[in-house]
Amino acid sequence: MRPIEYEVLLHRHPKNPILTAADWPYPIHSVFNPGATTLQDGTTLLLCRVEDRRGMSHLCAARSQNGVDGWVIDSEPTFEPDPENYPEELWGVEDPRITYMYDLEEFMIAYTAFGKSGPGVAIASTKDFKKFERFGLVMQADDKDAALFPRMFNGEFGLIHRPSNDSGSHMWLSFSPDLRNWGGHVILLPAHRGSWWDANKIGLSPPPIETDRGWLVMYHGVRHHASGSLYRVGLALFDKANPEICLLRGQPWIFGPEAQYEVTGDVSHVVFPTGYTVGADGDTINVSRDASTSGTSMSCRINQRRVKMRAMFKRIPLAIAISAAVAISATLAGEESEMNPVAAAPDVSPATFLREWGTQGS
Repeated sequence: MRPIEYEVLLHRHPKNPILTAADWPYPIHSVFNPGATTLQDGTTLLLCRVEDRRGMSHLCAARSQNGVDGWVIDSEPTFEPDPENYPEELWGVEDPRITYMYDLEEFMIAYTAFGKSGPGVAIASTKDFKKFERFGLVMQADDKDAALFPRMFNGEFGLIHRPSNDSGSHMWLSFSPDLRNWGGHVILLPAHRGSWWDANKIGLSPPPIETDRGWLVMYHGVRHHASGSLYRVGLALFDKANPEICLLRGQPWIFGPEAQYEVTGDVSHVVFPTGYTVGADGDTINVSRDASTSGTSMSCRINQRRVKMRAMFKRIPLAIAISAAVAISATLAGEESEMNPVAAAPDVSPATFLREWGTQGS
């Protein structure tokens, strides 16, 4: 009798790695953690974190017609640290996440600025990935894993980010009228406790994905163990009009390091998505991320994963299809819900979930 297996949602692209340091037109140590977007002409753009042998990072754009190969990489850094004007960037700029803001008709980039106080969240905007406007540091250290929502809420921008303090590393939501002054801070998703795969430390993966049923959020969980840390990916769904309300949270992780290039390297046992694009069929999500950061003999790779879902909604038809496939149910209950009563999701069984969200027979 064949054993029961978990549903496989994310599939490694056969051409992985799609980018390595060997592809770069100038000397670098490694390339990883790319933000991703689709330009108006259909070109896929990855804004990659590039690290040199000093250990300092900058951002560099790579463009491809199909998002897999034929990459055209900028001949020099696209977005470099500017510590003279922005001292919070003294030790580099890292981990960009790209959001196209419909109301502004431009791309917004949330990135980690690494300065003497530690990593903090900074924002920049661009229309062409050639000229950028910096908004400076918007979240003080220690804070990272940030991205903007593509739409505004009651005239305010929404930012997901992950501060770390003595209480743990949870995902927070903040609002701003002008992208510079932020308030209304609430815990969006608390890390679990105990032996959970996402206990104590979680963070946003790609920017939130808009669906007719709500905002689908991929997030990474870090499990610390005797030999190090293990990064894996899970899912949560948030209310479309009030994103501080968590509707559903998946109990199991959906993707973890398995391939050789994910379990060995500078930082081993890591999958860390930071960007996504939607395929031309409207039913394929291409998730761009790094694997384990490799050493000098094998540079870190950006990998792409694809997940096929049936066309269930007018916009990106992903949230409920994925949720049904992994039998998402809420886990914010009991004492854990007290950490964020606003975001406490109802305890939904798989059968109830399928019935309420209309996924039977899909």
